[in-house]
Amino acid sequence: MTTIAASGAADAGAPAHPNQFALLGQRRFAPFFWTQFAGAGNDNLFKFAFTVMVTYQLQVAWLPPAMAGLVIGALFILPFLLFSATSGQLADKYDKRALIRMVKWLEVGIMVLAAFGFFAANVVVLLACTFLMGLHSTLFGPVKFAYLPQHLDERELTGGNGMVEMGTFVAILLGNVAGGLLIAMPDVGAHWVGASCIAVALLGRLTAQFIPASPSTDPQLQINWNPFTETWRNLKLARENVVVFRSLLGISWMWFFGAVFLSQFPSFAKEVLHGNEQVASLLLVVFSVGIGTGSLLCEVLSRRHVEIGLVPLGAIGMTVFAVDLYFASRGLPPTGVQTLGAFAAQPAHWRVMADLALLSLFAGLYSVPMYALIQLRSQPTHRARIIAANNILNALFMIASSVLAGLLLKAGCDVPQIFLLTGIANAVVALYIFLLVPEYLLRFVAWVLSHVVYRFRIRGEQHIPLEGPALLACNHVSFVDAVLLMAASPRPIVFVMDHRIFRTPVLGWLFRLAKAIPVAPQKDDPAVYEAAFERAAQVLRDGDLLLIFPEGAITRDGELQEFKGGIAKILERASADGIDPPVVPMALTNLWGSFFSRVEGRAMAKPFRRGFWSRVGLEVGEPMPANAAQPAALRERVAALLAR
Repeated sequence: MTTIAASGAADAGAPAHPNQFALLGQRRFAPFFWTQFAGAGNDNLFKFAFTVMVTYQLQVAWLPPAMAGLVIGALFILPFLLFSATSGQLADKYDKRALIRMVKWLEVGIMVLAAFGFFAANVVVLLACTFLMGLHSTLFGPVKFAYLPQHLDERELTGGNGMVEMGTFVAILLGNVAGGLLIAMPDVGAHWVGASCIAVALLGRLTAQFIPASPSTDPQLQINWNPFTETWRNLKLARENVVVFRSLLGISWMWFFGAVFLSQFPSFAKEVLHGNEQVASLLLVVFSVGIGTGSLLCEVLSRRHVEIGLVPLGAIGMTVFAVDLYFASRGLPPTGVQTLGAFAAQPAHWRVMADLALLSLFAGLYSVPMYALIQLRSQPTHRARIIAANNILNALFMIASSVLAGLLLKAGCDVPQIFLLTGIANAVVALYIFLLVPEYLLRFVAWVLSHVVYRFRIRGEQHIPLEGPALLACNHVSFVDAVLLMAASPRPIVFVMDHRIFRTPVLGWLFRLAKAIPVAPQKDDPAVYEAAFERAAQVLRDGDLLLIFPEGAITRDGELQEFKGGIAKILERASADGIDPPVVPMALTNLWGSFFSRVEGRAMAKPFRRGFWSRVGLEVGEPMPANAAQPAALRERVAALLAR
């Protein structure tokens, strides 16, 4: 089964491409990309121009500058809380192209009203348009993320999400820069902002005309127009898959984290950095470039798979640089309002910019794999409603961030202190999520081992099935074989392993966390032996990947040992259950002689025996039918892979 056929997501004739940027030359992606790009740009052109106007230009007694960003941000995300459930149903029931075109016409109408608000400097009208643009984004959100898995396969999904995330934040960057520069023009700034908002909305509607058809995934769905009962139903639907639901919580926390920073940038620029409007725009430039860079790095660092091992790496970076931003911004000498040139001339400000850039880069590494995982593991028939549940949670978390930041400001905290508290809270929340969903932590360890300790090359990974049960069989060379195999697979693997390895410090804890199945020889412990094969059979019944090391133990001489009969017993039980899983032969290469192997009789004795970043590999062969995978025949296949 090919990757595209297995995923059911991509166009049947979609050409292969070398990297994510090539998607911009394909109709299945490019018109959609530019439509969402224009929408995100317009949102932020409007919002930032409005925020700068009430922060620097208008004196509104009931909307002080320190609270303006929070109020505008909260109004924008309120529709996500109220209408996401309805928008998710619409995206599952109707063709996504038709919905996108309808939403783009709505945006044009809202921007006409917003232009009037800017011309008349009417804050009430502009606040109403903020809410309406939030409604526009609420309707577009589930369509946006449900569209991608319909047109991209598993190997394209991380890159496609990275491109969308990069495009979104580049659009945020351009929208904020344009909004800040246009609104600052003497006398005519508000007029230029209004005209620009209408022009960008029309451009987005034009690109939407070229989006290909995206058929309904659940045309028989009966729409529940009650937003409250449907919101509750969507959250219950999301909770059915534990990994997906907790990933939704992880993404929502990222938006809580980001909303704190984005809402405080105008105030941070004015009160802490002593800069003018252009300095506030620079902060958003740096933040957006960082997010875009991190998003694009995901495909490279993940080897074009959905690699959730990047999520803990992103969380660590977010905390480290949020905390350092606090220290970098403390004690800056008070000055008058500085221009962009005067601000950039001070070396102390470069540390602030570096912290913001790296903080946002790691936020990109954190978010993109989570979005891709949710898209990949959600059922297609209600994928948009899962995304709607995500938007509901995002809205709750962002509203909470606005309320909490407002309370901290009223309690006397300054902006750097809020950044510090957010960075510390991020560490606590991330650790909690990773302990709840050990798969993130396990994949992170696997990613570090395969990228930092070793240079891990994989050939034939397309032979690992993307769905359905399968039995993987691999030679056993070292104590970290299972960790490397985790890194090689796009899906979670359940390992059957020698019970003695669970006594190994650290590694034993990791394998228990991974729910590996301990197996002992029947003569030593019949109960453990039988329990292992029953659990193995259940894994295949559940449609998951099961991996066994048929040699039964780590090699002591580097040679491939005889395969024992355990694999035949597993296949016999599977056949009794009416399951005939394909058997995928695999061979780890060049691990013999490494620190974790028994090259001199005892593993882990000489730390620098091979140095860091030594080359190791995995060869994956074509799947064998279950009835042909007898131990001797399977050993021949693995031996042939080793001889490549």
